[in-house]
Amino acid sequence: MRIPVDAIITAEKLTKYLLFPRQKNDKSKFLAQVGFTAETPSVLETAIRKLIAENDAVIDRRNEYGTFFRVEGELRGPSGILSVVTVWILQTIDGQYRFVTLKPKR
Repeated sequence: MRIPVDAIITAEKLTKYLLFPRQKNDKSKFLAQVGFTAETPSVLETAIRKLIAENDAVIDRRNEYGTFFRVEGELRGPSGILSVVTVWILQTIDGQYRFVTLKPKR
């Protein structure tokens, strides 16, 4: 099963979470390794959408908010490739798929 390519990825999730330097759980340095920057969040969004179009989603868990899925694969940046795990939720409240997070694949 694949996450729909029109799943919701909010601008805030990209600019204020993934690409914004943080004291704890910083993802911006990890993503910067392959050229993703706060100045070009659309490049990261395009790469995430390409990843979900090319890789299957696996159910991770369920709770009262919805069903969580993992999609693992290669995130292709402007200057390289990262192996990542993305997390998505199919929300119970509205039936929408929404991007939750991205982390390095271990």
